[in-house]
Amino acid sequence: MTKPEIILTQRDLDAIEMGLIDATLTPEFIDALETELARAKIVKPADLPDDCVALNQQVTFRVVETDKVFTRTLVVPGKARSADDNLSVFAPLGAALIGLKVGQSIQWQTNRGLQTVEVLGVAVGGNQQMDNAG
Repeated sequence: MTKPEIILTQRDLDAIEMGLIDATLTPEFIDALETELARAKIVKPADLPDDCVALNQQVTFRVVETDKVFTRTLVVPGKARSADDNLSVFAPLGAALIGLKVGQSIQWQTNRGLQTVEVLGVAVGGNQQMDNAG
């Protein structure tokens, strides 16, 4: 599977890189995340597409192998424990989702093995925007 284009703001990239300094993650996970960050297109916040997954946004996604759908807010680790619906960008699924657009999917190594994650929607301005991914 070809890796999809990912788009990040400089603010999100900085927050992730600062979080990596204190993170206790496996070297393999850090390498995978840094590889993703290195291939990202970096844009100004105003230029980030509305359908792109960014930090502090609510994202609805599907794990293809289980066909389960989840809605979570993507956060940096310091905020990951503040609410049940948060997903850390340093969790395998969180790292997979950052920078993807609605309709895109990516294969990512998780605790359950290689899984495919598809973005179904992102919250825009506090409202849930659901685009048809099919």
